[in-house]
Amino acid sequence: MSNTGNIACACKQKPEKQATEPGDRRFLYMFTGVVGVTAWWLIYSRLLPASKFITYDLMSIARGSHLGSALEFFFYDTPKVMMLLTLVIFGVGIIRSFFTPERTRDMLAGKSLLAGNVLAALLGIVTPFCSCSAVPLFIGFVAAGIPLGVTFSFLISAPMVNEIALGLLYGLLGWKIALLYAATGLSVAIGAGWVMGRMHLEDGIEDWVGQINADSAGTEEERLSWHDRIVYGWDAVKEIIGRVWIYVILGIAVGAAIHGYVPERFMASLMGKGTWWSVPLAVVIGVPMYSNAAGVIPVVEALLGKGAALGSVLAFMMSVIALSLPEMIILRKVLKPKLIAVFIGVVASGILLVGYLFNAVI
Repeated sequence: MSNTGNIACACKQKPEKQATEPGDRRFLYMFTGVVGVTAWWLIYSRLLPASKFITYDLMSIARGSHLGSALEFFFYDTPKVMMLLTLVIFGVGIIRSFFTPERTRDMLAGKSLLAGNVLAALLGIVTPFCSCSAVPLFIGFVAAGIPLGVTFSFLISAPMVNEIALGLLYGLLGWKIALLYAATGLSVAIGAGWVMGRMHLEDGIEDWVGQINADSAGTEEERLSWHDRIVYGWDAVKEIIGRVWIYVILGIAVGAAIHGYVPERFMASLMGKGTWWSVPLAVVIGVPMYSNAAGVIPVVEALLGKGAALGSVLAFMMSVIALSLPEMIILRKVLKPKLIAVFIGVVASGILLVGYLFNAVI
């Protein structure tokens, strides 16, 4: 059995090194990639007609009915999201093989506060990160002498502005919303990290964290061949899809219910631009939810389709991903309650600011 790990999670093993590929193997990779992308596109482009056929012809649901709209949404978005996830995770998994947590830690070491915040937020997009890697990454960064504020910029950016969120937003809602989300997410990560760095909250770290030597937090980095990187990307697909598929189905089911049954007037009154409480309400609803980008974006798609304001919806999405209760429970292992409260307050303030700003100008 192979000892292959995956890039999806920093706490997994790396794949075994392979020798440099010969030319014929590289050609085979390129040919297989072209054929695979072509087949992917041909299937992807037929999903909408297929969803209509299943809903209205095969199941004989009346066109224009609430149930028909909900089922069409579900049968269309389920394979669409899964196919987008597969393509995006595989591609970014290969890119991520160049950005290991150890290399990221080394790149951030010695950086000043603001420059470090910016670099940390950018590196958070491409560095392997998941819930189980939050604690070892945090320990490694602190032990390496990276400022606390810089570390928080990374911990905010990595789960919130990741390849799943950006890829699905681009595929489902277009490049403009994906770009806006990336820009605002990075702004929240940079700003929150900078503010927390200026507050000098080092005493909020659990005492045992500071006793760990920096050398023990890292591992030796290996050079990988293209075969290794392809294995890395494919293992990332299997690991992440296997971990999030249930949340994807649940999220699409919720989105389908909203799309088919929730009146536009009701959603506009609850999360529209004209209601001042829509942004804080979105954050309050989002924080206790246990989901991820793959599960929440179909809900975001349905909310926007029903007239919810973009700022309120983005605030909801950011709070679900960046401030979820499970993440806070995991970080409690290394942070004292006071620092966790400050972290939640600063990040939530940034998300509120983003939500109100978007509702005001868009």
